[in-house]
Amino acid sequence: MNERSTSHRKAAIYLRISQDREMDGLAIDRQREDCENLARFRRWDVVETYVDQSKSATDRTAIRPDYDRMVADYLLGRFDAIICYDLDRLTRQPRQLEDWIDAAELRGLALVTANGDADLSTDGGRMYARIKAAVARAEMERKSARQSAAQRQRAMQGRAPKGMRPLGYAVDGEVIPHEAEAVRAIYDLFTRIEHPESLRSLARALSGTEQIDGITPLPKHTHTVSVERATARAQQGLEPRPIVEDGPWSPSTVLGILRNPRYAALSTYTPKFAQADGKRRRMWKAQILRDDAGEPIRGQWEPIVSDETWWKAQQVLDDTERVTNTSGSTKRKHLGSGLYRCGYVDEETGEVCGRKVTGAPRGYKCAGHIVRSGAAIDDFVMTVVAKRLARKDATVMVEVAVGGPHAAGIDSAISDQRARILRAEADYDAEIIEARDLKRVRDAAEVRIQELEAERLMQGRAGALSPILGVDDPAEAFQDASLDLRRQTIDTLATVTLLPQPRGRKGFRTESVVVDWR
Repeated sequence: MNERSTSHRKAAIYLRISQDREMDGLAIDRQREDCENLARFRRWDVVETYVDQSKSATDRTAIRPDYDRMVADYLLGRFDAIICYDLDRLTRQPRQLEDWIDAAELRGLALVTANGDADLSTDGGRMYARIKAAVARAEMERKSARQSAAQRQRAMQGRAPKGMRPLGYAVDGEVIPHEAEAVRAIYDLFTRIEHPESLRSLARALSGTEQIDGITPLPKHTHTVSVERATARAQQGLEPRPIVEDGPWSPSTVLGILRNPRYAALSTYTPKFAQADGKRRRMWKAQILRDDAGEPIRGQWEPIVSDETWWKAQQVLDDTERVTNTSGSTKRKHLGSGLYRCGYVDEETGEVCGRKVTGAPRGYKCAGHIVRSGAAIDDFVMTVVAKRLARKDATVMVEVAVGGPHAAGIDSAISDQRARILRAEADYDAEIIEARDLKRVRDAAEVRIQELEAERLMQGRAGALSPILGVDDPAEAFQDASLDLRRQTIDTLATVTLLPQPRGRKGFRTESVVVDWR
């Protein structure tokens, strides 16, 4: 038993449990009883009790509200002693421990534990505290490594991830029909050609403050899940957990739905190092697990949206014009941004860049390669495509582009290109090829993969172009169509390549824009 201290101190009690699954407070009460008994034994006055329930001290990014409040109160001089059940209840971070050691050495803080003193005023006590914190940290890291390995193995097997269920799926992975309809509507409305909806408008429609055909208002998902959990606990005779209040949906929640590969039955694993990034949702594509051939691991659950729809949503979200847009609109402002391709030819290798150009204030650019004025280019492309649509075989051309036996081999071709990259990487590791050779193979294969994936996305687009192809005068309909529909038509019919403007020549030259029909 601890020796009785006769010095009068004002003490704070700190109580914490990492995860209180029952949320009944019994574990906290057991800590409280032992700490209060120790305070009475030492004849210290308890001025405040700080409680962090279901709060981890292992995660350095986790917020412990009462811990932070206790630190602030100590700096204000409200107490000069801390009582906790065990040292690892106070902290598992060596950096935080050093702060308390400094407080003990410089300001005379007394820190005691109910299961044995952690006397920070002596060198032996500080050594004990540091060893204990280091052991606790090592234990946490080993446990984290085991859990991460198990989670990755589970994902590689295509099993559904654990945790809070996403909208549209039950805890057991089964599809919830009315929620799944909402998910499909979100994807369809966000990716449609004519007048796509923004994240804000979809959030308002889900909240019921704006009416959009196809969207039925729903309670906020966190509210629905908390009600389900409370009901389940009540059926088990347990005390219900607090229910999250219902409220409006946020655009960030809609973004999370659109970014989640699970809706396309794609298995993912997010390493710990990626989770601290505030842009984690934008990284989800990179976290899709792949097999040795480079093919995505398929989940053992029913997809709610198709691959084409999910990848199309990622294209919209990844659009650089849209990311910097603060108006909430997902519409592009340039006819050819992300559509036209750069035709710059490297003088040394003879390779064509082939990357998609981006919109510039007055036209289009590909960094380091070309800068072109846009109006004349767009007028030329519009004229060429309209002339092509005026021909009687325009509809036949689209049918050839989106159908036929070639479409069946796209997935196989993508797999071949990914295998080509893997072989090149293995050859580089074996010192068979040099770094520049690896880069050349990888760049060429990735460009081809992007082209094949874009071609795969085009499957079935003839129906989407019916407002143009299904009328008597497709050329006129194309000229009068919205920007999105004109872009979709151009993308389906042709590949437009912009060549660098010859030096010393002013004015637009038609030969600087190459239109290759598909």
